[in-house]
Amino acid sequence: MIGGRLRGARSATAVLAAALMVGLVGCASAGGAGAGSGSGTGSGSGATATASAGEAVSTPSASGAASGSESGVTETGNESQGDRTTPAPTRYLPTPAELDRTFATTRMKSMSLADKISTMFMVEISGTDPAPMQAYLQADKPGGFLLRADNVPASAEALGAQLSGIGLSPGLSPLISIDEEGGDVARLPQDTLAGGDLLRSMPVSATTDAFTQRAALLKQAGVSVNFGTIADVTADPNSFIYDRVLGTDAEAASQRVAASVAAEQGVVFSTLKHFPGHGETEANSHTSIPSTDLPVDQWAIRDAPPFAAGIAAGAELVMFGHLEYTSVDSVPATLSVRWHEMLRGQLGFTGVAVTDDMQMLEDSGQPQYADRTANAIAAIRAGNDLLLYNNDIDLPPLVAAITAAVQAGQLSEQQIDASVVRILTLQRQAWERSHP
Repeated sequence: MIGGRLRGARSATAVLAAALMVGLVGCASAGGAGAGSGSGTGSGSGATATASAGEAVSTPSASGAASGSESGVTETGNESQGDRTTPAPTRYLPTPAELDRTFATTRMKSMSLADKISTMFMVEISGTDPAPMQAYLQADKPGGFLLRADNVPASAEALGAQLSGIGLSPGLSPLISIDEEGGDVARLPQDTLAGGDLLRSMPVSATTDAFTQRAALLKQAGVSVNFGTIADVTADPNSFIYDRVLGTDAEAASQRVAASVAAEQGVVFSTLKHFPGHGETEANSHTSIPSTDLPVDQWAIRDAPPFAAGIAAGAELVMFGHLEYTSVDSVPATLSVRWHEMLRGQLGFTGVAVTDDMQMLEDSGQPQYADRTANAIAAIRAGNDLLLYNNDIDLPPLVAAITAAVQAGQLSEQQIDASVVRILTLQRQAWERSHP
């Protein structure tokens, strides 16, 4: 399975630059068509089929289920009636992925607007006591939690026990995320596996080995989302991101990005970061808004391939960076409709778009990003599904402001519905993995 995904990733990388140099230039010059239309869920309403009692129904193959096949199979057969044979009724057999989306869509339709908006937030609750996390979940209903160093006890087993009681809705698990890249960014004390600083000079198989073991460790710890795959590219040792990249050129990075994602498949959800690429500037996005005037056709050659490779390998999430590419848009990619359209329309990404820590915008020192509420509304309008905050924000006022923006026609409820279905689908799959 991993070999097949890597071959697909290399094929995608090989044709990407030419396709993007045609498609992306047009997209960038045409401008955004407004905040996302919510079309991402059009295929997610998969039909369901139920067999009558005693009726034999074939199921999708194991390989189809493992690969998350997007469409089911249509079963036909023959029925004998005396000396005549007539076609039996056609029955559609949905895939597990379609069933998950159907479950998510049904659950979304039962939610209030405020609860749907709350689901679009991921926050951090400090400390190793699970009670405050559960209380926050019960009161404010975020989509999940981010774990940082102060949340992590001495072992993966202890963290798993700490998180075991966290939950709210039957059939869904809150997303539990962590930055577990290895090397400079490793939250689990037991993770002594290689990170990008070493893996980029080792065979691609070393990346597969490291992320296979890392994924197993995260699963043991009760983590469902790894913000762990750096898809940025740079050969500049002065760059903020240099010590963490998996490759110093597009081809090398693409191979290792695909390997890391393939290694995590079916164990934890993989995240590619920081779209559209942190490697074109030396600046630190934690304290500024890094900016580059790199032409979009050069971005397609230098920065896009690792993201395309990771998407082809099955990455479930892409994290947007607070990065300005002024040839495409004058605002950070996190807040850019154009960049979200390019990710979904040109790179074909259908998963969850998550922001980098939204507090970083406020910490940039730029007055236009000092308002937390305005930033959140802009991030949703741009097309983000999940807004990440590295602290325990006061969520109800934000939810109320976003609800008012929807009611005033500033945000599309259809777009919010599409985002929530994507999030709930991951929550459903996380629950299934913990309830085999």
